[in-house]
Amino acid sequence: MATERLYFADAYLRTFTARVLQQGSYGDQPAVTLDRSAFYPEGGGQPGDRGTLNGAPVLDTQADAADDVWHVLAEPLTTLDVQGEVDWARRFDFMQQHHGQHLLSAAAEQHFDATTLAVHLGEATCTVDLQYPGFTSEQVGELEASTNMMIWANVPVQARFVSPEELRELPLRKPPQAYSRIRIVSAGNFDHSPCGGTHPARTGEVGSVVIRRWERYKGGVRVEFVCGQRALRDYRQQNELLGLLAGELRVGQAELPAAVARLRASEEAQRKQLEQADARLRGYEAHELIAGAERIAAVPIVVGAFADRTLDNLRQLARQIAELGGVALLGLRADKAQLVFTRGPQVPYDMGGLLREAAAVVGGRGGGKPDAAQGGGPDVGRLEEALAVALAGLRSMAGDRPGD
Repeated sequence: MATERLYFADAYLRTFTARVLQQGSYGDQPAVTLDRSAFYPEGGGQPGDRGTLNGAPVLDTQADAADDVWHVLAEPLTTLDVQGEVDWARRFDFMQQHHGQHLLSAAAEQHFDATTLAVHLGEATCTVDLQYPGFTSEQVGELEASTNMMIWANVPVQARFVSPEELRELPLRKPPQAYSRIRIVSAGNFDHSPCGGTHPARTGEVGSVVIRRWERYKGGVRVEFVCGQRALRDYRQQNELLGLLAGELRVGQAELPAAVARLRASEEAQRKQLEQADARLRGYEAHELIAGAERIAAVPIVVGAFADRTLDNLRQLARQIAELGGVALLGLRADKAQLVFTRGPQVPYDMGGLLREAAAVVGGRGGGKPDAAQGGGPDVGRLEEALAVALAGLRSMAGDRPGD
């Protein structure tokens, strides 16, 4: 016996009585089906209702292939006769989001011929995927304004099951799936769509729709939006955030873009100054390292293991050592051992070959060109040993060259 779905007749029904038909489980939680229920089961992108049965929390509502509605409970029921109560605040919130999505999809199709491909109504935000190549900011503003005009028209919303004859007469936005009974939700003459979800009695109850952002997605556009109470909360949060930023920068909210632009310009100038200062410091460091380095065949060989610096910083230091005519065999202790080997243009030794031998010591690999190579491995504890292997290999290369 399928559950009688009371919300079909009255989406505003909050409490009801029913009798348990089946007891089972859903996941690791106890669950029951009832002979009648006002709880909406998950479907059409809308989550299942929550509430209570005899005071026991209903965590979720799901429907199975037999059209039974399963109420997932926090604890088992002890009686077969139940008093149900829907979490009305949550239900009404999703009624606002769901019907707002219907109107948003209708506006997208009417103004941009953008078909709705998928819908997700989440706990915080909602999305609709549209078959459209891409929106401009002006088009999104038009879409948002058109949807809100439908909402504020406050026309009646009618949800009913229709006969095949009635169905053929309706200008549907999308064709229905193959069900034994087809339920159509109509918003005045704005929109007619097959839907089994819960909707308000008039479009005005949606309040308003706000498009928060949009992005290209799978060849179309994904639009993120909020409606009703969520739109009001979103406005309050953003207004509070803007107020805090304006207070920190000591400007009015309207002056925030210019103030942020000034900050970014100042930050960029300081970044360039720091980069220049850092380059000069690395230059001094490169000179000092070369001055104290061992020489092989008159070539200064700088060998060192470093920490607390970035890999990019280490690469730049190695490059400066090479520009001064030396060889840099440098290592970095990080999440893994990093190796950077570089030589000057007049130095004949093969950095790629040295790197491969050293990287094997730390359990990794690497390579590169004869003048510059990079690699590493997970065994940070053997970093100094890897550098010693590289230095020994370089000595061997130098010994193989007649006249050095």
